[in-house]
Amino acid sequence: MNNHERIAKQLGFTSKKVQQVLDLFGQGATIPFVARYRKEVSGGMDEVVLTSLRDSWQKMEALDKRKTAVLLSLEQRELLTEHLKKQVENSVTLTELEDIYLPFKPKRRTRAAKAIENGLEPLADIILEQKSNITPLLIAKSFLNDVVLNVEDALAGARDIIAERVSQHPKVRAEMRKLFLNHGYFVCKVIKGKEEAGERFRDWFDWSEKVSTSPSHRVLAMRRGERELFLNLTVSVDKTSALSIINRYFNVQPNLSGDQLLTASEDGYKRLLGPQMETETRLVSKDKADREAISVFSVNLRELLMAAPLGGKRAMAIDPGFRTGCKTVALDEYGRFLEYTTIFPVTGKSDKAASEVLRLIKKHKLEYIAVGNGTAGRETESFLRELKLGIPVVMVNESGASIYSASSIARDEFPDLDLTIRGAISIGRRLQDPLAELVKIDPSSVGVGQYQHDVDQKQLKNALDDTVISCVNSVGVNLNTASAKLLSYVSGLSPAKASSVVKFRDEAGGFVSRTQLKKVSGIGSVAFQQCAGFLRVPNSKNILDSSAVHPESYSIVKKMASDMGTDVKGLIDQSEIRKQIKLSNYVNESIGMPTLKDIISELDKPGRDPRSIFESFSFADVHSIDQLTLGMKLPGLVTNVTDFGAFVDIGVHTDGLVHLSRMSRKWINHPSEIVRVGMKVEVTVTGIEKDRKRISLSMI
Repeated sequence: MNNHERIAKQLGFTSKKVQQVLDLFGQGATIPFVARYRKEVSGGMDEVVLTSLRDSWQKMEALDKRKTAVLLSLEQRELLTEHLKKQVENSVTLTELEDIYLPFKPKRRTRAAKAIENGLEPLADIILEQKSNITPLLIAKSFLNDVVLNVEDALAGARDIIAERVSQHPKVRAEMRKLFLNHGYFVCKVIKGKEEAGERFRDWFDWSEKVSTSPSHRVLAMRRGERELFLNLTVSVDKTSALSIINRYFNVQPNLSGDQLLTASEDGYKRLLGPQMETETRLVSKDKADREAISVFSVNLRELLMAAPLGGKRAMAIDPGFRTGCKTVALDEYGRFLEYTTIFPVTGKSDKAASEVLRLIKKHKLEYIAVGNGTAGRETESFLRELKLGIPVVMVNESGASIYSASSIARDEFPDLDLTIRGAISIGRRLQDPLAELVKIDPSSVGVGQYQHDVDQKQLKNALDDTVISCVNSVGVNLNTASAKLLSYVSGLSPAKASSVVKFRDEAGGFVSRTQLKKVSGIGSVAFQQCAGFLRVPNSKNILDSSAVHPESYSIVKKMASDMGTDVKGLIDQSEIRKQIKLSNYVNESIGMPTLKDIISELDKPGRDPRSIFESFSFADVHSIDQLTLGMKLPGLVTNVTDFGAFVDIGVHTDGLVHLSRMSRKWINHPSEIVRVGMKVEVTVTGIEKDRKRISLSMI
């Protein structure tokens, strides 16, 4: 079975479809493009399946590359036999391949290697035969030499050779691996004398649980405690069960040679195989924990990016503060900066602050107010609500705003503004269009992850980039207003190409059509094909330029309109005409029914935004943890979803935790079955720990 067939079997598609998709990837096609505009070729694979296909192919490519390196190494050292070659070529995982290669792998000078150099390998072979008429003590005498001075040294050297063979036996390793992964236990203890300093890891001071059932967040928590030198973490298995695996494969006999083999096996397990399996188990469990944590992060990030946008409303944005005041800006309906000022609404200058707020609202005809949810946020919100301004006041999650403020992107956008003003602008733009603004920030800094600094950073970046790309292309991008950063996530547009698009736009005064993209330096036919369908030109003469219909399908739409006795605008405006179209008449070699159905769906609502409609939200009149009481019911916003529960902002500067067990009266496997980031919920306060700033909540 070749790689295409293996992937096809995994995904439930034909090998031909897999090959066709891989060919598209090889030609520069992106996952969003294939998912949206090449359904006939892919067989309707969605982005999840396409991502899995890509990742599986990359892993298999890496495996093939490693096989080539292994075979070359074996051949160069004249160790390659036909049997060994077949074993290497038939291995289906990297672990299996490395187990096969392990006995032949160039290694440092081990105890076994020294024993072999001293001529003791034949003695090890004799012991392994376990003949009942053999006495190892007597046989060992014939192996004494200038280096091996006595019988015990000879037997010890032979046992070292056997111990290494035991540790390198592929079938023993495979079964031992299963034992550790399926029946092993994490054992976690506090390091003596670190009890007080490591208080936050108190839950793990004396902890044990099965490796196979330990959830991601606990694995990562224990490892963090170990890394910070507060905890000692080991993997434990039943020694008798482990040794029985070795004894079974080496068929230990009840004779003198068997006794030597048994001693060597115990040494091989204790000194070599056991530690190796513990290391592997830790790596496997870490990788599993990473993948689960990254998956949770990706889901949360998607919810955050796809949050309902306020849209084209003029807004005031406030980055709140006590001592330094509240940095306040006015933005037009496109998010363009108009004016800024600093107000002090909660430090004795509220009258002046009120007049300044009223002035900005009147001068710029502002329709909404966005307030960051950081320090002094609730106090500022209360001040504004008491003014009864007649326009909504919305709390905005400001996680990562300070990172944006000091970034090169912010400096390029606002070179003459202080970073605190940039932060306020970012808060306002997040309200207007969360996706367009949040893409400017490293996704790992937006505050919706779980142990994001503990997981594999390369895997995290790849997964989060995939999520951002998916969201951006799902929503579509206004070619005339998008930042270079936002454009860089569009299918087919690299950061360099995105910058070229912005430069061309600035020089030309904006785009009047999609086809104008072809005039941009660096945008060739492939790049145009990949990006055009995801870019919108609302004021184009061609009405389809503001839709998700790809330019390659414009002729089909015009043909439909012509056949129905109207033009494209008439086709869009009159649903009754669209219902009369017989799509089968337009199927040809390059376009099939899936794409035609997508076209009709898009014509129903051209350029529709898949995000939900914006709804204002208000916290209760509770501002600090000191005001909370047990049993109090409060409205809240879900800010983060983890394996063990969800964190909810109830407006007291400390998010409360709704544990998985307090989310529903029915059994659920994961909090994401009940809640998502940004969701409005009602919660009940069930626990308050003021000293630790912990709030327990319930949704039941």
